[in-house]
Amino acid sequence: MKANLLFWVSFCCAKLFAQQVADTAFVFPIQHPKYESGKGSLVMIDAAHHNFHTLVGRYAPFGKVLQNDGYRLTSNAIPFAIKSLLECRILVISNPLDSSNTAGRWRLPNPSAFSAAEISAVHDWVKSGGRLLLIADHMPFAGAAQSLAAAFGFEFLNCFAMDNRSRSLERFYKGNQTLIENEITQGLDTVVSFTGSASRIPKAAKPILNLKNYTLLSPDVAWQFEENTPSLSGDGFCQGAYMNYGKGKIVVMGEAAMFTAQLAGPNRAPTGINHPEARQNGQLLLNIIHWLDQ
Repeated sequence: MKANLLFWVSFCCAKLFAQQVADTAFVFPIQHPKYESGKGSLVMIDAAHHNFHTLVGRYAPFGKVLQNDGYRLTSNAIPFAIKSLLECRILVISNPLDSSNTAGRWRLPNPSAFSAAEISAVHDWVKSGGRLLLIADHMPFAGAAQSLAAAFGFEFLNCFAMDNRSRSLERFYKGNQTLIENEITQGLDTVVSFTGSASRIPKAAKPILNLKNYTLLSPDVAWQFEENTPSLSGDGFCQGAYMNYGKGKIVVMGEAAMFTAQLAGPNRAPTGINHPEARQNGQLLLNIIHWLDQ
């Protein structure tokens, strides 16, 4: 089983490492926007921590979905502090990195992207009523977000979560209870992700995506898998969960491409909410933001 999985990873590696650009032409249809245009809550997307996904880059389609739902969008370009965080309703952090892992240096170690002071500021802001969507993809991104997630009781595993059925997409279904029925997934039956990480969640959290059929591989270098690469069963791990925290709320997700629209590789393959099999991913994003905004 593991040999087949490693073969599949090697086959997909070139495609996944190929240049990914935002598909700015893609439009996710919203029949009944939550707010009038430009009248919604302010969503701040982090761009101060060497993020792979930013509002002016690969998360432009993410922002476009929210703008079409009436939300206001802004970027964060400074270290986190309570004063600046109070300006927004929802903070989105997607795929942060420490400076040592930039420019494609995706190998261990993967230090925290955030200082202790920043982690304290985000924690206290959420506890006092802030809303946080933290997204950390496969290694090294999960490693860079571990310390921040741990402040809320989430344990990111700095890994690659691979479907044991060796599919090129990670499919989550209500039918097999990998997509969990709850207030965030209400009305959905299938979503997909594009190779992410895994986390153990605190008892107070509710799962969104269950990794019970997955293998979790933890290489020293991203996408370089060997027969002796450490691995774990995905049983007991999630790729998404949510909970109330003090007066605030937090959603933690282990894959970023599933919430934006990208074109990857020489064939400009749709990767994200623009993929034919990801028709419900955009609604999952809206459900998450609406829950955080309540």
